[in-house]
Amino acid sequence: MTKLDLSKASGVSISFIFDLTNGKANPSLRIMSEIALALGIPLSDLFEPDDLDKTQWLAEKYNLGLPDGYERVLGVVLPEHKEGGPEF
Repeated sequence: MTKLDLSKASGVSISFIFDLTNGKANPSLRIMSEIALALGIPLSDLFEPDDLDKTQWLAEKYNLGLPDGYERVLGVVLPEHKEGGPEF
C-alpha cells in the first residue's frame, strides 16, 4: 500500500501521513485507529512494545531506589500523598 493509498483508505491527509512517516507528527488515537483499520491490523500493532527490562519494571513497581517518603507515579517521582494536603 502506498502512502497515497493509505491516505485515501483512512481519510487521513497525505501531508499528515508524510509527517508521520518522517517522525514530524504525533497522531491522535482516532487517527491511529483509522490508519489501523485501513491497514487491516489491530490498533495495538501500531504501538511500540515497552522497552523496559524486567529489572527496571520491578524497580519502578516497588519504588526501589527512591528515598523514604517518595513514590513513583507514572514514571514521575513525587512525595507520597499525605491526607489533608500539604503542610505549610
